[in-house]
Amino acid sequence: MIINHPLLGPRDSQEFVYLGDARLIDRPDAMAETALDEFHDYLYLRDNPAGSHQELWFHEQGDRSWLVVTRDVTTHEITHVELASAYAKRRGRDR
Repeated sequence: MIINHPLLGPRDSQEFVYLGDARLIDRPDAMAETALDEFHDYLYLRDNPAGSHQELWFHEQGDRSWLVVTRDVTTHEITHVELASAYAKRRGRDR
């Protein structure tokens, strides 16, 4: 599978490490009153979708960047790749 890195161009997926659902970026606030319930859901309740899915990938054998890859998990077709920092900013996370 080829991942089209936004900065470096096409790269083999073996250069990357898959880390899971991109929604992991939306980590709950540890100081909130509901933090215990929110962290339980964050850590243990996951979807297992068929079709298009956004995933976190780490470019371990390259520039060590974090990417959000939109991939169809049934066909492995990649439709979009972006830096995780841009994805997080769009979702209101600036850290």
